[in-house]
Amino acid sequence: MSDKTEGEGFWAKQIDELGRRREFAKDMGGPENVARQHGAGRLTVRERIDRISDTGSFREIGTLAGTAEYDEDRKLKKVTPATYVAGTARLNGRPVAIGGEDFTVRGGTSFGALRRKGGQGGYIEDLAHHYKIPLVNLIDGAGGSVTSAKRRGFVTFPGVDGFERSVELLGEVPVASAVLGTAAGGPAGRAILSHFSVMVEGSSQVFAAGPPVVKRSLGQVISKEDLGGPAVAVNKAGSIHNVAETEDEALDQIKRFLSFMPQNVWQLPPMLPTDDPIDRCEEALLSIVPENRRQAYDMKKLVAMVVDKESSFEIRPTYGRAVITMLARLGGRAVGIVANNSKIYGGAMDADAARKQIHFMELCDTFHLPLVFLVDVPGFMVGLKAEEEGTLREGMRAVYVAAQLKIPTVTLVIRKCYGMAGMATCNKNDIDLKLAWPSGEWGSLPVEGGVAAAFRREIEAADDPKAREQELEAELREYTSPFRTAEALAVEEIIDPRETRPILCEYIALAEERLKIGLGPRAKAGVAP
Repeated sequence: MSDKTEGEGFWAKQIDELGRRREFAKDMGGPENVARQHGAGRLTVRERIDRISDTGSFREIGTLAGTAEYDEDRKLKKVTPATYVAGTARLNGRPVAIGGEDFTVRGGTSFGALRRKGGQGGYIEDLAHHYKIPLVNLIDGAGGSVTSAKRRGFVTFPGVDGFERSVELLGEVPVASAVLGTAAGGPAGRAILSHFSVMVEGSSQVFAAGPPVVKRSLGQVISKEDLGGPAVAVNKAGSIHNVAETEDEALDQIKRFLSFMPQNVWQLPPMLPTDDPIDRCEEALLSIVPENRRQAYDMKKLVAMVVDKESSFEIRPTYGRAVITMLARLGGRAVGIVANNSKIYGGAMDADAARKQIHFMELCDTFHLPLVFLVDVPGFMVGLKAEEEGTLREGMRAVYVAAQLKIPTVTLVIRKCYGMAGMATCNKNDIDLKLAWPSGEWGSLPVEGGVAAAFRREIEAADDPKAREQELEAELREYTSPFRTAEALAVEEIIDPRETRPILCEYIALAEERLKIGLGPRAKAGVAP
């Protein structure tokens, strides 16, 4: 009896010590720094984790890590917590590895421990790798600091704490990053090494190096916002995929993105129940494409009438706007949608649109999401600006990636499908299923431009060149009827626009069975004999 009492007394001191150290961790950088974070309109990293996680599901790892101070009697005075908070949590019931910089402690810069909790080469990335669960990065820090060299006594060679694990994860599990403050250096690099990233309007910036370095290197005086705010990072550079108005919205986008993803590349995306009938046929689809072939229409409205109601989630809506890339569901099954936007350049593919489509096709191919191409592309963007921007090279990269796809694809021509840009909407490695609406037209290039080039001399020699050009166009246009192509089975089926949803839902259901078979060998890879 006495032994038990003595044991309880001894361990009570240890439990008290544990509780005290946990309180230091919860205090983060102290009340003043926490207030400063809130004053800037930002949540603390612990608040962010609580907001995005299912209630009570966060299990912290490395709670006690930090820099301790002891008095002369070697009694603990205080612990400055590590600058990274990490652990496991559940998002919509599914486990994830999650972590982020604590900006209230030294601005989130590395605190120089022997082993990192987060960041490149950190424990949280190892956790996602070994348990094959998604990784969520909540980024709010500038990475390393020149002061670390003084503390360490030497400077480290680039790559000692490298991105090897960050890169490896991109082929294993979904990686989603929210840039929730100013990110430079390593944290900015990890934001780029993500399958999906989002930043907050007015409070987030991302760049390789900040204004002081830019001023010292180039003599340019520029603000953080002008250097790496959403107007640059999202709209122009496309470095970050999406922008949110608030931190809460950014965290919701992370959850929405992951809801379409499998836990890892050895699983299929989750299927969700839907009360949207698979056989729903929309009469409005009959009139959505204008009779005037040059008139634009709302492709996003078309997509919304076809996919499960309120299921679509657009990726990079403000970048490369000539193409629309979004995640959606058909009959509850996750799919990728690539659709041309006739409101931008008539739907012609420019360099940014090509890069955007490439990234999205690779994302879907990695995580087994069937692709649906809704095609209305007149070709690559032409002209001096397009050539200077490398449109041809980027466009052919899109053709190359489309030809490498291993996932099931369906190509549905809504209106135009011309030239090499049209090739980037087909998957010759698959069954190459090509469907079309009666409004569909295709070829090497549109009749108008083709006639002007092929019959240049005849047109110039005519008494009325313009009239002769129009005659030739009318003559050749007779051969562009989609029904003539269907006669030769060069397009598999012409469908009534109202049939679009039922047909796509049916093919996507068939695709799921194909994907299950494809998972078999990979699921067994690495198993000992």
